Amino acid sequence: MMPEAGSKLMNKQMVKLILANKYADARTALAMEKIDRGLFVPEELRGSAYEDRPLPIGYGQTISAPGVVALMCSKLDVREGMHVLEVGTGSGYQTAILAELVGERGRVVTTERIPELVEKAKENVKKVRDYKNIEFLCCDGTLGAPQSAPFDRISVTAAAPSIPEPLVRQLAPEGKLIVPVGKYFQDLLLYDKKSGAIINLLPVVFVPLLGEYGFNE
Repeated sequence: MMPEAGSKLMNKQMVKLILANKYADARTALAMEKIDRGLFVPEELRGSAYEDRPLPIGYGQTISAPGVVALMCSKLDVREGMHVLEVGTGSGYQTAILAELVGERGRVVTTERIPELVEKAKENVKKVRDYKNIEFLCCDGTLGAPQSAPFDRISVTAAAPSIPEPLVRQLAPEGKLIVPVGKYFQDLLLYDKKSGAIINLLPVVFVPLLGEYGFNE
């Protein structure tokens, strides 16, 4: 395990590269500097934690490449005080970044279907700090979190066959949603509810989103 000072430096260098590649805006980069990616990967993969690529976290799931996480957060334009839904908690890495972006006045509701990952994500997030603005749910994320809707922003971190209708319904009138759509190779889509516009950002590869409005297991 590398010393804390070394890991912070490597994390900062990772974010600097992401900024240089124009994946992140300044606010997202600042939030990512506060979140050490090394805390969210398995111990045996710490040496690869600061590379811009996805890594396995168990249960057939991955932590997304930091460049993709940065792009998703930046394109969603997550602001302080917003109410955000994350579908696919995974390691909790993006969860913590979103919590930084919305601040104490905002809230992040994050869903994960695998109970063991929910508990691990809680542990990982607490390594950064004791966030009071995150709610963890173990459920079918394709159904969203209707009890907590509407959401200003929705981030889906697994590939869906189409934009899940329940998530569209739970989006605020001026809300935005980002989701990879496709089976084996996907397009990362940004949906603006106010205008109805759908922007294809770039080709990506994510694990499949399982559930009622996702792919079958």
